Amino acid sequence: MKTIIHVNQHKIRANNKRSLHDLEPVLTVKTYKSNNYGYEAIIKDDNGNEVARVVYSPHKPLSCGARVWIETRNEVEVVDELKAKMAPNNACRT
Repeated sequence: MKTIIHVNQHKIRANNKRSLHDLEPVLTVKTYKSNNYGYEAIIKDDNGNEVARVVYSPHKPLSCGARVWIETRNEVEVVDELKAKMAPNNACRT
């Protein structure tokens, strides 16, 4: 089943003005049958092992200022910008 993790930048900006106890979830995990909202998303392989994690940390951002990032211990392939523009699946859709 295809799953899309959407990062809502409008919620991130709105949360910048809120206290820790009033934060709204910034991640939406979408499938064809549901939308689930949260502050972290754990990506698992077919055996249930964690392979990556989407992290939202509004009050302790990375040194570059990022409040949302993806962490993994697995190898990551970086796609060249030109190739990414030519890929047929680069549109924002659900």
